[in-house]
Parts: sequence; C-alpha cells; structure tokens
Amino acid sequence: MSIYSFKNDYSESCHPDILKSLAKINMQQEEGYGYDSHTINAISKIRKLLGDKNAYIHFISGGTQANLIVISAFLKPHEACVCANTGHIATHETGAIEYTGHKIITVTSKNGKLTPEQIEKAITPYNCEHFVKPKLVYISNATEIGTVYTKEELKNLNEYCKSKGLILFADGARLGSALSVKEANLTLKDMYDFTDAFYIGGTKNGALLGEAIVIRNEALRDGFKYNVKQKGGLLAKGQVLGIQFETLFKDNLYFDLANHANEMAKLITKGLKEAGIKFLTESLSNQIFPILKNEVIEKLEKKFGFYIWEKVDENYSSIRLVTSWATKKEEVLKLIEEIKKLNN
Repeated sequence: MSIYSFKNDYSESCHPDILKSLAKINMQQEEGYGYDSHTINAISKIRKLLGDKNAYIHFISGGTQANLIVISAFLKPHEACVCANTGHIATHETGAIEYTGHKIITVTSKNGKLTPEQIEKAITPYNCEHFVKPKLVYISNATEIGTVYTKEELKNLNEYCKSKGLILFADGARLGSALSVKEANLTLKDMYDFTDAFYIGGTKNGALLGEAIVIRNEALRDGFKYNVKQKGGLLAKGQVLGIQFETLFKDNLYFDLANHANEMAKLITKGLKEAGIKFLTESLSNQIFPILKNEVIEKLEKKFGFYIWEKVDENYSSIRLVTSWATKKEEVLKLIEEIKKLNN
C-alpha cells in the first residue's frame, strides 16, 4: 500500500498549466538573465497587483536563497536581524545568515509572530558600538507554525519599524496561503505597502521552483542585482522562472491554488476538532498541528506521511500536516477517518 504524503506542499513537481507553458516555449530563443519576454510580462502582471508600475521585482530559485540574498544585501557588516525563535532563518537554513556575518537576535514567540513590544524588548540591550546593531526585522507570512499576520498587525509592525529605522522584510514562501485567509484581510498590495521588501513564494504554491523578490524601499534597490549575482542567484535561463510566474498570475491561478490548499487544511481541522482533538497552534493556513497520542502517531505513519513536530508530554506529540494545491480531497477524508478510528 502506498503512503500518501502530508509532509509538505512541494511533493508534486508543478501545476499542469506550468508544465504546458514550459513545453510551449522550450525551443524559443530568449534573452538571458531575466531580460526575456516572459519575465518582463510576469513582472508587469505582478506590478499591476501591487499598484506600482515601477515596483522592483527579481525572480530567483528558492526561499533560503531569497533570505540569504536579501538580508546580506540590506545589512552592513555590523548589523543584525531580529526574528521569532521559530523563524526559518533561525532554524532551518544551516546558519546561512550567520555565515554571511550577521547575527540573528531571536525573540520567543508562542504563535510564531512578532509584535512591536517583543521587538522593542529584544533590541533594547543592543544600544552601543560594543554590540551588533539591530537593523532588519524578519517575519514569515504564513509563519513556520501556520499562523498568519492580519492587515492591522502588519501595519502596526511597519509603523514601528519605520519609527526605529528598522527594515521590515517578510519571507513569503507560503504567502499565497496567508493571503487566502479571509480573516487576515490582507492583499498582495498590502504586503507591498506595509513592508520594505518581501517575496512571493512559488515553490510551495504550484511552481516547479521560484520565488519573486519584491523591494518597495528604493534605498535598498541600489546594487541589489550585484548581490544576486555574487550569491549565485542570477540564472542564465531566466525564462524558466519568468514563464512560471507569468502562468501563476494569469487568470488568478496563484490564488486558486492557495485557496485549495487552505480549504483542504480547513477540512482536516474541522474533522479532527469534531473528534475532540486539540491543536498546538490555531492555524488558518495550509499547515496544521494536531496533538495525538504517540501510539496513534506510530500507527498513522504506516498509511500517511507527515512530520512529528514537537513533544507535548510523555504520551502526546504534535504532528505537522501540510496540504497543497494538489492535495486530493479523498485522501483528506481518509486521513480524518483513520485518525478518528485510531483515536477511539
């Protein structure tokens, strides 16, 4: 019996429309390094959604690379970044940011999000030249534990960062999922208006690979492409990235895919809550964290793929279930029924 995976949102290669688009342009000759017609068109489509015809956008291949390139480009050697203790740059990037010489100041956060009050408390001790200088605030939307920022929360963060001369940068690996949460009342334009920079994740929302870095703060744009090239992010075959975002932002596909992922996660959450199962976090995105008995988890692993996220106590642990643009409803229903059966 094959095991159906809920480990991540990139198990399948890409949405069929993207594969068709790649095949269609396969033998077309194009300019390299992002000057091809498809990249130019993709940028134009995204600019319309941002409401700025001059928005600075650059496509690269992956999320860790995006974080590394952005943070290393924006910070001086003595400057540091602030992030939640669960933040991707602090936990799952092999010390990539520290390797470039920039300290990460972590903030303990129960829900994966940062508030102005938390940031203020964290940076207060770094008050002179004997310490690194906090300069950039890194957030993820959605966060690594599935929570999302509301429009009001992001606006407040932006205002605080401006008042302190801090750069606000948002990791958008799962931005599609975050923007598809109606309760957040957040749009792509809001992300542009209330951050200095962010990126639109494609890898985890139907693309074969690719992220779109968006820089609003004009002071941070100067020389950015030099850093992209130096860090190995400037692809000769830029059309491979451009055509994917051109396709994703045609006919609302990007948001349709994210909506599907969220709906599948909602279905699981509803089914498990009806069975009395509790969750580690109150997630509205496509990552959910149910708490199960360890013996239930052991049996469940024989039929479904997922990660054991965190030990809760001697008898219970939290698992991470991730739904995607390609998650099948019938497999979701099977998962719910199996957990209910094992939990009795």
